[in-house]
Amino acid sequence: MTSPSSHIVGTAHAHAANNSLRDLAAFALERAKILGATAADVEISTSIGQSVTVRLGEVETIEHNRDKGLGITVYLGHQRGNASTTDLSRAAIEHTVAAALAIAKYTAPDEFSGLADPTRLAVAPYPDLSLYHPWALSVAGATELAKRMEAAAFAVDKRINNSEGASISTSESDFIYANSLGFMGGYPTTQHSASVSVIAGTDDGMQRDYWYAVGRAEHQLESMEAIGKRAGERTVARLGSKKAPSGEVPVMFDATVASGLIGSLVGAVSGSSLYRKSSFLLDSLGTQIFAPMVSIHEDPFLIGGLASGPFDAEGVTTVARDIVKDGVLQGYFLATYSARKLGMTSTGNAGGNHNLIVKSGALDFAGLCQKMHRGFVVTELMGQGVNNVTGDYSRGAVGFWVENGEIAYPVEETTIAGNMKDMFKGIVAVGTDRLALGSKQTGSILIDRMAVSGES
Repeated sequence: MTSPSSHIVGTAHAHAANNSLRDLAAFALERAKILGATAADVEISTSIGQSVTVRLGEVETIEHNRDKGLGITVYLGHQRGNASTTDLSRAAIEHTVAAALAIAKYTAPDEFSGLADPTRLAVAPYPDLSLYHPWALSVAGATELAKRMEAAAFAVDKRINNSEGASISTSESDFIYANSLGFMGGYPTTQHSASVSVIAGTDDGMQRDYWYAVGRAEHQLESMEAIGKRAGERTVARLGSKKAPSGEVPVMFDATVASGLIGSLVGAVSGSSLYRKSSFLLDSLGTQIFAPMVSIHEDPFLIGGLASGPFDAEGVTTVARDIVKDGVLQGYFLATYSARKLGMTSTGNAGGNHNLIVKSGALDFAGLCQKMHRGFVVTELMGQGVNNVTGDYSRGAVGFWVENGEIAYPVEETTIAGNMKDMFKGIVAVGTDRLALGSKQTGSILIDRMAVSGES
């Protein structure tokens, strides 16, 4: 297969490709109408990508991908059917539409099913959010970057003696979403990443750690040397790990894992959890769920954001809004179906949350350590010990023990436990070390007290 660098297209070519998807979407909707659907929506997507992994200075894998797909949902009144295909020929699309209709005929009516409210659909032109930045990177170029990144990690300390690999990935995608209400919209996006994981060994054992960067554009990534150095430093810092003392102490989730706490919030106040009554935050809208110093803003229009977009997966226009203000929950995450089940309106979150930004306080990481004085800094979590119904939380953790406001030694084989409601209300500080590596951006989060189980 040829290198994806030969497929990197300019903006004009991207528009032409998007227009081709628009034609196929219109064709699918027309077929659905002809075959008797009362309503329909369709999404068509294409993507190409390249990933190169180097290990110990030698190329280990070179992967190319080219994907495409179409999914269509049709309605016969309140009966719903869905089908998909990876063949974008018109004959295959006709067959897929017919299959969706055949399914719809045998499903039970659901009064809450259907397309989004037409008054909520986004209207073109959409803002340019700078989401498309193709990287014309050859395999040779990617290999050189990965080697530099891995070499920078090894250069940190002679005790780093092995590698799990350094990878450079590039991808570009395009999509169109359209429905029988007349909405049709879509745009190309890119995403590039670099990561490296190395191993350090001594007589006391071996440790591994990693670092990575991700962005819509090449220039959003840290330098290969900076990524490698960070991975090496994190790995060496873990040498000599031991169990933490057991007890109830302050716990800080560093910025790499703190986003998981925000993910638990999103899951708990998303529509499907709420209407199924499987959330520890039922009926929490307008109530104090966090400490008063916590505020979280959703910004779908963040330039170059990893979760930016002018409309959601149903074509509903997105809105910048406060999710949490001064600790009080201001809004849920609702798609059309879940909103109807709850007697509410869509929040433009079909497909998930947009860029969630947790407001930082005044302290950096070192300042947070000083504030906690004695406790546990968590840098890695293991297991899935979060009960979304009760909020009970128990997970294996790796990190560092803090004494007198300073890192004292690395920690492993330790468990932290608490309840999400108490953890949210027990947040005493959010650090200035905010990371933008996904759809949730936050600095390190310090919680006043959790149960730590390490040494017996």
